[in-house]
Amino acid sequence: MSLNSVNTNVSAMIALQSLNAINKEYAQVQNRISTGLKIASAKDNPAIWAIAQNMRAESKSLDAVMSSLQRGQSIVDTAVSAGTAISDILTQMKEKALAATEAGLSTASKQALSDEYVALRKQIDTIASTATFDGVNLISSGSAGKIRALANTKATATIDIDHADLSTTGSVISPILANLTGGVASADIDKIDAAIQGVSSALSKFGVGSKSLDRHLEMTSKLQDTFDAGVGNLVDADMAKESARLQALQVKQQLAIMALRIANQGPSLLLSLFRQ
Repeated sequence: MSLNSVNTNVSAMIALQSLNAINKEYAQVQNRISTGLKIASAKDNPAIWAIAQNMRAESKSLDAVMSSLQRGQSIVDTAVSAGTAISDILTQMKEKALAATEAGLSTASKQALSDEYVALRKQIDTIASTATFDGVNLISSGSAGKIRALANTKATATIDIDHADLSTTGSVISPILANLTGGVASADIDKIDAAIQGVSSALSKFGVGSKSLDRHLEMTSKLQDTFDAGVGNLVDADMAKESARLQALQVKQQLAIMALRIANQGPSLLLSLFRQ
């Protein structure tokens, strides 16, 4: 093909191809700068995009795990606060029971002590029945409330905290006296001591469970950060590098436009050959 042709301008075709390639790359760099991503869709790099998308899904799933762990923490914290209050009440009840063992105490004084004792006993049930968070109560009468917090994104592992009945009908506190009007023996004091120890034991188990939730929540948070950083390593654009490329492409684009303009002038220059 002749280079001196008015029908086919090869130089212009080459210049146009170069300009189109530069414009395509320029648009790609602009997209990376505007989105902050070097791989924004599957067409940019199918394999890497698929890996990043899977990691994003795993990271989002960890949100559900962390939410479950945090819910468990709140339930345990509520139970521990209420259980501590019950333990304090039992200590006061022991004080009243000991006072009632004093020889020569008047009937009126014994009745007053008993009334206080009974009021404290009722308060235990009030506290136990209201220690609820999100519908779960770990210390209420019965054994319905428990924690089964998610430990992984496959729902195949959980962190378990079981119920402990700290009401006056439960096995821990029910052996103590209902009132002090019938007299108080040393065995009755021992039963209150046993109840205090039982409540302390239940609270200790709650504390162990709470620590497990705390540790797993911290680990899950770090794992999620690792996933997010991994996704960033795969798909995030190097903004400094892209900025430099943008500047270079702007220069190349201007040069390509100039080259195309010169190439387009070629056929008109041939007219000078026919002038006399």
